Amino acid sequence: MQNNFPKMPLLFSFLFLLFSCLVFFYFYREIDDNNTAYLLAEQAWHNETLRRDEIKALERSIKTIEKEKVQLETHFAQGSDIVPFLDTIEGLGSQTGIIAEVVAVDISEDQTGLLVGMKVSGSFEGLYKFLTLLENSPYELEFVAFDIRKENSQDAVWDAIFQIKLLSFVK
Repeated sequence: MQNNFPKMPLLFSFLFLLFSCLVFFYFYREIDDNNTAYLLAEQAWHNETLRRDEIKALERSIKTIEKEKVQLETHFAQGSDIVPFLDTIEGLGSQTGIIAEVVAVDISEDQTGLLVGMKVSGSFEGLYKFLTLLENSPYELEFVAFDIRKENSQDAVWDAIFQIKLLSFVK
């Protein structure tokens, strides 16, 4: 019996099928590796985007509270720089038309406040307005001692010496 079926084309077909399968699996693996790399890159990009959004939100929050922070800091006198506090007190005197000068500054014995001695002179109305402005100042104050006098009955000038304790003092 003679075999009329050619074996050579079958062998080439089989080898071509095997080669095609190998090429298919190679490209499939490369595509899968690229897909994995893409997913990792996308996750990294997403994490970076979230981190940037958080930074932007934090910056917006900082800008929002910046004014409040400055306002809060004005309520406290720093031990390293009490000049703004003293300028504020003397400025209140000029606003009310009286002469106010700081004559003594010292830290209290219990280290919780700043003691300020002041000499004030002017009209009774001006002294009263000055005290009202001190009470309503952004600083927390306690009046320790207060002495008010009218030097002579003919002048309308009143003199006052008082000592205040700045409670909102940060050493």
